[in-house]
Amino acid sequence: MMIKTLIVDDHESMCDSLETALSKTGRFTVVGKLPSAAYSDIFCEKLRPGLVLMDVCTEGGASGLTAAKEIRQKFPDIKVIVMSGFNEITYAPRAKEAGAHAFIFKSKSLDYFTEVALGVMEGKTFFPEPRTLPLPAGEAPLTEREMEVLRLMCKHMTSKEIADELFISLNTVKYHKANMLAKTGFTKAVDLAFHMISNGWINPLY
Repeated sequence: MMIKTLIVDDHESMCDSLETALSKTGRFTVVGKLPSAAYSDIFCEKLRPGLVLMDVCTEGGASGLTAAKEIRQKFPDIKVIVMSGFNEITYAPRAKEAGAHAFIFKSKSLDYFTEVALGVMEGKTFFPEPRTLPLPAGEAPLTEREMEVLRLMCKHMTSKEIADELFISLNTVKYHKANMLAKTGFTKAVDLAFHMISNGWINPLY
């Protein structure tokens, strides 16, 4: 039986390339292509795909990571592969946390996409090796919680807003910020956030 597949990506050429590659396997049939993740759960309800290929950054600023989490909660039988064209450090771990079965950078070949899609349908998971920020020699890598605080800092959230978002105290946020500055060698949190965004390590929009 053919595996019904939904592709969520706002680049038409990417959708078409994926459809062609998946169709060639003789195992998948693409039943829908969406430019925005905002409506993906509605389409899952209607089309009942076995697999969803979900871009992180989609039309209208809709986050594929948020949509992936919603799909996995509402339709636990649907397999989800998250993908991105950005070499952003937090996407793969956040996709895993959202319940996705795989994360693929778009720089990978179409053959790799089909290999992962087939593997996921067999119950396998695929995630790249975790990346860590380049830090001065001898410094410990940032912890998961520090990375969460850093990502919210990059969204221009205040310490109070970060504390509310993560359900931690204001003092704990300040403690994490001080640790990050010590590890990275920056003196101001705003300079650290600017460095992360300008170098493409963190995308504050998604």
